Amino acid sequence: MTRSVLLFVTAATVAYCGSQPSEASDSMRDATRDVATRAATDRGQRAGESGSTPPSRMFVGANDTAEIQLNQGRKPYDQIAYARAIRAGRNAMASWPTGPTALSGAILPHSRIVAYYGNPHSKKMGVLGEYPEQQMLSMLDETVAMWRKADASTPVIPAIHLVTVVAQGSAGSDGKWRRREDSQTIEQAYRWAQSRQGLFFVDIQAGHSTLEQELPLLLKYLERPEVHLGLDPEFYMHHKRAGIRPGVKVGQMMSSDVNYVIDVLDKLVREKNLPPKILVVHRFRFDMLPDAEKIKPTPAVQVVMHMDGWGPAWLKFDSYKDYIVQYPVAFTGFKIFYQNDAKSGDRILTPPEVLRLLPRPLYVQYQ
Repeated sequence: MTRSVLLFVTAATVAYCGSQPSEASDSMRDATRDVATRAATDRGQRAGESGSTPPSRMFVGANDTAEIQLNQGRKPYDQIAYARAIRAGRNAMASWPTGPTALSGAILPHSRIVAYYGNPHSKKMGVLGEYPEQQMLSMLDETVAMWRKADASTPVIPAIHLVTVVAQGSAGSDGKWRRREDSQTIEQAYRWAQSRQGLFFVDIQAGHSTLEQELPLLLKYLERPEVHLGLDPEFYMHHKRAGIRPGVKVGQMMSSDVNYVIDVLDKLVREKNLPPKILVVHRFRFDMLPDAEKIKPTPAVQVVMHMDGWGPAWLKFDSYKDYIVQYPVAFTGFKIFYQNDAKSGDRILTPPEVLRLLPRPLYVQYQ
């Protein structure tokens, strides 16, 4: 059946951007828990590393003041922005929030997640729809191997990050300017993650709908221990963006929206006896989440503030510094676009280049 899926590139290109699910397999559950167990054993549960935000994992190399060089072929301004971002991260280390000690089975900070993002019904939205299934999964394998080689001290977990509630360019029959992905597509993407013993993320672009309307419909998937959540303020058309069509302006969430989601996930984890959930929050502008400092992670919910802007290297470094490092919440993420980051002829950033940023991103996403 032909599907009509309308997905967006943000206006002005802002330089950036049914049925009950089957039970998770025992091997998948065991693999997810084993990663966390092995990592906990490796670090010996050292003081300050029991699931809080440990400088020893996120700020490796912070005391090395020698200038770090990008790969040959980068532009001079890329190097300037790179040094500036690293310096800002180094300065932020002493005051970085430690957050609550996570419940048993937490993935962060003991492992790094490398995720492929998109929707299989759109070639414009990322790798999940741009390439045939087996080619995409082989690319994911290769990318995970690169990250394992670049940082052998940190276990790498592959992930599939599916945009499950998709913002639309038309209002639809209910006037919510979003489309909910069907269970068949969600289960297909979930099986991709299972095939790599990886994690699975469901992502919400709510449009004119709300998190209170969309999140409850995804809880049946989030009951699985290896399923986690993403929120995209870019397509949340509320607060100062109320009434605006998604994609015309960048949307906005407030900390109260994110904290509502944290509270729901926290309750789910405790009631179902699950390992902590990871909540990835996209950000590439200040006004996407202007009071991020009020976000409150809990022992059951680990928050990743994820820099997901596209553009030349210097712009990505500046965005990481300005919107992630300067407004610390807990863990950090960094996004790489195979197509958009290379529009000006630049090569996409390599794992070693991204790893020198401070704090070191523990969630890395490719679109």
